[in-house]
Amino acid sequence: MTALRRACSAPHSKARQAKIRRTTPLKCGLLAFILVLTFSALPAQQATGGANAQAPRPWDQNPDGMHIYIWAGLKSHLAGQHDYPQFLADWSKVLTEHGAVVDGALHAPTAADLEHTDVVIIYKGDAGYIGETEKNLLEAYIKRGGGLISLHDSLCGPDPAYFATLVGGAKKHGEVNYTLGAPIPYTVVDAASPIMKGMSNITIFDEAFYSMTWAQNPAIHVLATAVIPGTPSAGAHKGEVVPQIWTYEHSLPGGLPARAFVWMQGHEYANFSNFQIQQMLLRGIAWAAKKPVDSLVDYVPPPRAARPQPPGTPQ
Repeated sequence: MTALRRACSAPHSKARQAKIRRTTPLKCGLLAFILVLTFSALPAQQATGGANAQAPRPWDQNPDGMHIYIWAGLKSHLAGQHDYPQFLADWSKVLTEHGAVVDGALHAPTAADLEHTDVVIIYKGDAGYIGETEKNLLEAYIKRGGGLISLHDSLCGPDPAYFATLVGGAKKHGEVNYTLGAPIPYTVVDAASPIMKGMSNITIFDEAFYSMTWAQNPAIHVLATAVIPGTPSAGAHKGEVVPQIWTYEHSLPGGLPARAFVWMQGHEYANFSNFQIQQMLLRGIAWAAKKPVDSLVDYVPPPRAARPQPPGTPQ
């Protein structure tokens, strides 16, 4: 290439210049042809610098696990309460350790996110406030039979009648329909449900909701209720028995059967570490994904010896 450039630029006699004018186009064209053949023969990854190469999956991820998307939101309330970002971080690890393939963000899932998702977990304040784009995507996902998990105030929004069609029940934002922090005593009403296996009538310090808007035809299937405690915000609703944990099986018009699981607590983030509640949530997630209900609880990771280890790692 350098010799050719010199041949094209160096001063020559008139005869020599005439010869160069006749032969240079042929030499340049031949060189360009050779370069095209050379680069077209390179592997795609070498030609692009590996930009399209598939990244290796995490070594402890189950490649055959159910696909879960966590739709979280920004932190709100006091310390230790409504810690949606912490849930995204913690439960990405919890669910991966229990054999799931996890994705998520602090925003609603996109069409690409939902394409291969089995169940969406919503832990976000007032998720009932969704725009038309998010609503259409979520409805299309549910019509394909996709599962939903609603935790705490995710079911709050401006139109509880609509959101109840997705998860079975919802509450209206701006109304006093909450107890604030108080002892919440569970009564398990369907101990035979595999989701409630090992769940007893425990009392946790959290927040309960009342004055709910419930779906009809079909209605929810109640797993556990709570008696509304006598807090200042509860007022005359003290003593009411209100469902706090339920499942909802339904079909949107023109869609396949879909499942939703709801736990209305989670105001106090520490309750996600309660063993009974964590086991219940894992089973509820698997159920909503239409997987064996104990598939997350019973997942056994591969033996440590089968996992790739850095050089020099003690065995």
